[in-house]
Amino acid sequence: MIIPKLHYKSQGKTPEEQLEHIQKACTSGIELVQLDFDSSSEKQYLKLVQDVRALTAHYQTRLILTDNYKIAREVKADGVFFEFIEKGVLQTARNHICTWQIIGAKATNLLECEQLIEANIDYINLAPFETADKTVEPKSLGKMGYQLITEALETQTPVLGSVGIQKRAVKDLLEAGISGVILSDEITADFNRIKIYNQLLGASATDEQRHTF
Repeated sequence: MIIPKLHYKSQGKTPEEQLEHIQKACTSGIELVQLDFDSSSEKQYLKLVQDVRALTAHYQTRLILTDNYKIAREVKADGVFFEFIEKGVLQTARNHICTWQIIGAKATNLLECEQLIEANIDYINLAPFETADKTVEPKSLGKMGYQLITEALETQTPVLGSVGIQKRAVKDLLEAGISGVILSDEITADFNRIKIYNQLLGASATDEQRHTF
């Protein structure tokens, strides 16, 4: 199973903005989109998911939904990502989704990573790499934090970094054992950066890899 090295966590205050940004990401070469949109209307959310699924399918881009594993199965998304883990939710989601769909989850420290690996997670978003406010929790991990965690884990499970990552940090992240990155602001500000990050990560997939999931 190959997890793309570059993920775009979608942004947009409205469904229209979300679709516009995701289309730009797809046409710019992104391999995986994580749809991240909160809506008070279940009908509005489902319509957006259906539109995004059709769009990503057209571009052969993988689609991950944030938290909603039931709709992920319904629209045949490629998987689901959990920002916050409630007790039993990973096993419940695994039992509900199709066998080919994947599950990712967020961790902020070594213990959380170990717990996710024990739960047979498919990939981990380890964050934050860097935060502007040094006094808030969780604190920035930086290159050293990532390296200490990946060395302790000794796992084949992909560990991706996020939050506060810019181009200059990619080399350090790879040296620290990080498999890839999840970006939002950095890409939304300039979708041409997708090509640059793909080159820095060595993330340009072959056609064979693109269909291995």
